[in-house]
Amino acid sequence: MSLLNQLFNRGVLGAKCKTCLTLVISRMKLIQNKRDVNLKLMRKEIAQFLQTGQEAIARIRVEHVIREQNIQAAYDILELFCEFVLARVPVLESQKECPTELREAIASIVFAAPRCSDLPDLMQIRNLFGAKYGKEFVMAASELRPDTSVNRSLIERLSVNAPSAEARLELLKQIAREYNLNWDSSNTEAEFRKNHEDLLGGTKQISVAPSPSEAPIKLGEPKPSNNGVHKALPSNGSQGTRQIPPPSRNASLSKANEIQPSVNHTPTEPINEIRIEPKPRPSEVLDMAQAAIASAERACAAARAAAALVNVKYVSHNNNLQEAKSS
Repeated sequence: MSLLNQLFNRGVLGAKCKTCLTLVISRMKLIQNKRDVNLKLMRKEIAQFLQTGQEAIARIRVEHVIREQNIQAAYDILELFCEFVLARVPVLESQKECPTELREAIASIVFAAPRCSDLPDLMQIRNLFGAKYGKEFVMAASELRPDTSVNRSLIERLSVNAPSAEARLELLKQIAREYNLNWDSSNTEAEFRKNHEDLLGGTKQISVAPSPSEAPIKLGEPKPSNNGVHKALPSNGSQGTRQIPPPSRNASLSKANEIQPSVNHTPTEPINEIRIEPKPRPSEVLDMAQAAIASAERACAAARAAAALVNVKYVSHNNNLQEAKSS
């Protein structure tokens, strides 16, 4: 009989599962007590920032408070699930498949195990369930497939998405009421309504200026001619003017480099010089634009790296301060 129990992972699996569940429950209670103290301290600091008019810092700190509260709520759910599974370990040993009444609790523990780094015993429980029910069961719960039964509230609490503006504003108002602060939230509400753009990314569109030949011609102005140069000369014994016929194509091509139009001239002045500006080829314009985009992307990457470094230093400094205050 003992050989059959070892073949079906019975007996040994139940003992290991009980030990790991007991350790997880006791560890979660200790962590929750420390988190309660830290949350009270952080809420008090936010109240001080609101009282001294430092609302910008309070808006940043409130996000950390919301994340801590979500993790605390997630740990409360996990603690209930662990206690429920611990009481049903004999049922797990007697059945080969996962019982229906324990599916939500086991799937939630499997989902939360890699997302709770301060609870290493959860990973051992996850491995035990994977050895009993198969890797497909564990992958389905971890990837939140439609056929899984992971608790929805636990998924929301362990989400890494940034909290909404409404949640941050509501928590700030709650802290102000808790500490009896006469705080005007109009500035914070206006700040939360703003649509902040990602200026580090820059624009990815290339605007090409129209060529002089494609420039619009205003009404009343003569249309420029590319065939030749018309010059007004007085006729013999009269005040009228006559036009010189345009030269032939070969003559205009041979003298194209010698005749340059003046850019800034009035219609009444004679055209003495014609300047022909060389136009860059489309391939050169595209190469320069691509080089500018690559340089901008490198600058954006450097700016993001610097911002991430500052954020890491800020978080580590904040953690050191909290540890010093708690000690």
